[in-house]
Amino acid sequence: MPIRTLIRTRFTIWRALATAVVAILTAAFLTPSAAQAATGESRPPRESRPVYSYAHAVRESVWVDTGLDEDGDGRTDRVAADIVRPAEPARQGRKVPVIMDASPYYSCCGRGNESQVKTYDPQGHVVQMPLFYDNYFVPRGYAFVGVDLAGTNRSDGCVDVGGRSDIRSAKAVIDWLNGRARAYTTRTGTKTVTATWTNGRTGMIGKSWDATIANGVAATGVKGLRTIVPISGISSWYDYYFAQGAPLYDGGPDQLAGYVESDAAHAHCAAVQKKLADGSPRSGDWTPLWTERDYVKDAAKVRASVFLVHGMQDLNVRTKHFGQWWDALAEQGVKRKIWLSQTGHVDPFDYRRGAWADTLHRWFDHELLGYDNGIDREPMADIERHPDQWVTSRVWPPQTTRTTVLHPAPGTRAGVGTLALHPATGTETFTDDPKLSETDWAAHLTTPTPEKAGFLTAPLTRDLRLSGSSTVTVTATPTTTSAHLSAVLVDLGPDTIRDYADSHEGIATLTNRTCWGESTAGDSACFKETAAKTAKVDYTVFSRGWADLGHYASPGKGVPLTPGKAYTMTLRLAATDHVVPKGHRLALIIAGTDKDLIDPPSTQPTVTVGLSGTTASLPLVGGAPEFARATAGSTAGTPRPTVLNGVRAPRAAEHIPSD
Repeated sequence: MPIRTLIRTRFTIWRALATAVVAILTAAFLTPSAAQAATGESRPPRESRPVYSYAHAVRESVWVDTGLDEDGDGRTDRVAADIVRPAEPARQGRKVPVIMDASPYYSCCGRGNESQVKTYDPQGHVVQMPLFYDNYFVPRGYAFVGVDLAGTNRSDGCVDVGGRSDIRSAKAVIDWLNGRARAYTTRTGTKTVTATWTNGRTGMIGKSWDATIANGVAATGVKGLRTIVPISGISSWYDYYFAQGAPLYDGGPDQLAGYVESDAAHAHCAAVQKKLADGSPRSGDWTPLWTERDYVKDAAKVRASVFLVHGMQDLNVRTKHFGQWWDALAEQGVKRKIWLSQTGHVDPFDYRRGAWADTLHRWFDHELLGYDNGIDREPMADIERHPDQWVTSRVWPPQTTRTTVLHPAPGTRAGVGTLALHPATGTETFTDDPKLSETDWAAHLTTPTPEKAGFLTAPLTRDLRLSGSSTVTVTATPTTTSAHLSAVLVDLGPDTIRDYADSHEGIATLTNRTCWGESTAGDSACFKETAAKTAKVDYTVFSRGWADLGHYASPGKGVPLTPGKAYTMTLRLAATDHVVPKGHRLALIIAGTDKDLIDPPSTQPTVTVGLSGTTASLPLVGGAPEFARATAGSTAGTPRPTVLNGVRAPRAAEHIPSD
């Protein structure tokens, strides 16, 4: 080969290599879509990729003016928003979307299974942001914003437990991200700052109280909030503290506020706490305080899509919250997706980690980046049927779900009746015993006991699925001036379930760690693995509801009962998706105080249940015809059940550290 040709050939090879290197380096500093264009890819992007530096991400804090002066210091409150965002897009004039978690837990109690809190460097910039969101999503072209609710951590103001200050804390930040609110570089200074680095598209996420804030902010209809991912969130604060007049917790919102507020708020917020206490009497009556904290009534304002996650055995934020929220959003045509697990109050990162990270990634890519990745065409619901065994539903509840009215009837023994499609007459009687719970009742379903009335189908000849929310209407005649009612649905038969009665509510924390995103010296992306903690049972309580009979006429005001007078009241049960398998029995229990789940009434009545005026309206897939088929004929009887470890709802103070 001539020397000129050789030199030309080597130059061509060198130029090709140099071009490739430049393309690779350029791609590392572009948004995913721009990176694909730079490397010659013509297809639209379907997935954001970790092309940005987490180690060199911008970490900054701003204080957003809420326009309120809840702490009464004469100046409007500012809430702290700590930000982690990729540096490269801003240098190139590109704007990024935001993932936000607004929380009261960032200093008092911690987030996640390992109770992580925010940490800061000497300049006040956030070093550790709890959970994996920033580690995972910032390298993929998102900013992460952790907002301290008013009255917590580094924010001004007072904690008002789901009220306007709580909701304004996060809404004001979204307004700032979209150029509609003012923020400052310090808590008390006058230098303002604008969010020139974002396109304003925001997705809110969080668990428990954080999820509740996401629900509440979505219910304002704020522009710029594109999606929310509420995990075990409250949809109406009344339903967190009461069940149709029956007290659920021994504390009130004032005590909860005191638990999470900062020292500064503690010194200035006594008036707000008094307002919380005065507005939430333990009578169970509905007051204006609860109206302000009811997000369901404002579902028509929701513009954001909703990816809802809940544990079906969550006895902290009970599943009534997601059921009524889901139904209200469905009526408004809101785009929705749902995951339902067998756990209690547990984050999906700790029971289905890989699938969760992947699904959440694709959801945010679709909703915030606009990528056509197909997630909107996938099944709407993922449901954990057995520990770590999941099924899907194209829509939820399934389109063939029909409300089916079942009737309890007397059996051959007192307190052990039947449950069928045909109306019945007669009565059953129970005496309230506050020492016993739903697990005690279910363990003795087939035995006459004085504290409950049970009604069972025959052993099923085929599986029977319930999907959605149930109601139970009870006609009850008490012997005293006060009475509480419980209605419980039970799957009577052997199974292995997640042990939601355990203190960890269905998971066990292991010692090994897996990593989800990039780490720095101060913020690790590696978290302890978990595994399902299971229990063998002879029955499963899968839905329950409670009420104070004195609120039979209205939730607004309870009244003393007249002994010997019959009252009719409809109890709204928690939403669920449960299959009662072939060979098991479906059972309904009607009783009084459910120990540790509701507080007892002032008296311990004997209650006579009039069966002609008592019904259970259940969301059965296939409706009444499917129930008739499942209860036709007979199969081998179920074994006598044994007592499951008693379950209890965490008390108000326990809501916080349990996360």
